[in-house]
Amino acid sequence: MELKNMGDLIINGVGASNGGKFQLVTLNGHGTVNSDIECSDFECNGSGTVKGDVKANTAKISGNASFKGTIDSQQVTVEGTAKIEKNLYAKHLYVSGKASVGGKVKSEEINLHGILAVGEDCEAEIFKGKYRFTIGGLLNADQVDVELYGECKAKEIGGQTITVKQHKGSFIGTLFKPFFKTQLETDFIEGDIIELENTIAKVVRGNQVKIGPNCHIGVVEYTEEFSQDKNAVVGESKKV
Repeated sequence: MELKNMGDLIINGVGASNGGKFQLVTLNGHGTVNSDIECSDFECNGSGTVKGDVKANTAKISGNASFKGTIDSQQVTVEGTAKIEKNLYAKHLYVSGKASVGGKVKSEEINLHGILAVGEDCEAEIFKGKYRFTIGGLLNADQVDVELYGECKAKEIGGQTITVKQHKGSFIGTLFKPFFKTQLETDFIEGDIIELENTIAKVVRGNQVKIGPNCHIGVVEYTEEFSQDKNAVVGESKKV
C-alpha cells in the first residue's frame, strides 16, 4: 500500500473527521471517523469509532475501538477492546485484549492470549488459542492448538492437526478452578490427528484420535488409531 505522500490524521481529545487516504491515523482521545479509511498505519489509543471500513498495513488497538465496517490489514493487534461489526481480514492477528467480530475472520495466523468472539466462521492456517473464544460457525485451520484457560465454544472445528489441552495453572489457579469452566464445547470435530482434553463434542472424526481426561464425546469415528483416557466418556467409537 503506497501512501507515503499522504498526510496524517491525528485526533487528540474530542474530535471527528471524514475518512480518506492517510499515511498514519491515530486516535488518542475520543475520536470519530465518519467514513472509510485507507492508511499505512492505524492506531487507537483512546476511544475511537470508525463508521466505515479500514484498510491498512498495520492496525493496533490499545484503547477502545468500534468499527462499523470491515478491517482489512496485514497485521492486526488488539491489546485493548475492539468491536468490528462486519468482517476481519488480517495476515497476522494478535489478540491479548478482547476482540468481537460480527461477521467472519480470515487470517494466515491467529495468536490469541485474550478473548475472541466471532459471529460466523473463523479461518486460518495456524490458530493458537490460549484463553477464551466463541465462534458461531466453523473454526477451520491447518493447525489448531488450544490451551484452555476458560470456556471455549465453536459450532464446528476442522483441521489437519487439532490439539486441545487443559492449561496447567498455578497453585492459586487450582484453588479457584471449581468456579470457572475450563472446557471446549463443539458439535463436531474433524481432522487428521486429534488430541483432546476437557472437550465436550457430539462427534469426533479423524485418522488418529486420542481422547484425554475430562472429555465427553458422543461418537468417535477413526480410520487408524483410537485411544481413550480412563477419565473420559465416549458413547460410541467405531473404525471406519
